[in-house]
Amino acid sequence: MAKKKLNRLLVTGAAGGIGQAIRGKVAPMADIVRLSDREALGAAAEHEEIVYCELKDKAAVEGMVEGCDAIVHLGGQSVEADWETVRDSNIEGLYNLYEASRKHKIARILFASSNHVIGYYPQTQLLDAQTPPRPDGLYGVSKAFGEALASLYHDKFGIETAIVRIGSCFPEPFDHRMLATWLHADDFVSLIECMFDASRLGCPVIYGMSDNDVVWWDNSQVAYLGWKPKHSSAIFKQMLDEKMARPHKDAAVSVYQGGVFTEHPIMEIKPD
Repeated sequence: MAKKKLNRLLVTGAAGGIGQAIRGKVAPMADIVRLSDREALGAAAEHEEIVYCELKDKAAVEGMVEGCDAIVHLGGQSVEADWETVRDSNIEGLYNLYEASRKHKIARILFASSNHVIGYYPQTQLLDAQTPPRPDGLYGVSKAFGEALASLYHDKFGIETAIVRIGSCFPEPFDHRMLATWLHADDFVSLIECMFDASRLGCPVIYGMSDNDVVWWDNSQVAYLGWKPKHSSAIFKQMLDEKMARPHKDAAVSVYQGGVFTEHPIMEIKPD
């Protein structure tokens, strides 16, 4: 549990897979958890507030942020899509979030970036916090923009952001690639606690992975946060081996850290 309770914690994208997985687990971190999304969030618990918001709506975002102490930003487009969809949610929407945070004096944000920011690196290369982006699609490009925006608002306005390049936060890995990228929801929650407990956060890049045996990413530069994941994808290896054959060594899912995202075409909006 975080050492110091927040008054009001905002969690955006709360209807998504990760948002649902951590919803109950972040409750001890704040007196009030404000949940936001554009999708149905169900009934609010006693300690919860629900605010529906389109991130591209600047005024609505300012209202969503007002009164909060900190933000876990999971909202936005979460997979590859056409440019207009990615732009509205992950570029215009993120700008609106940081502008609202500046105006309402938000001190700390967790920005859910993605491993698809660095998806074109080979799986044989160990990456660290200084590794520059090599996005594998428009979604990855938008997350690289988000990382740059977080850096700007830290340097210019002092807003601290944990930039988390999330791997694969699912109940269990569903292919062999995820043996390296898997992130247990409890490990993600413990990272959120560490970022709020740290006396100094800054604007670090953190790879969102559990304590897996297969390692592509090095978090040693953020050891000062004291984050120590406790789970490992190793327990799923035998199950995956029995369930499916390993892909060919030359397949994208075997070569690139972004896997099949490197094979996706540029999507266009289909005319009516």
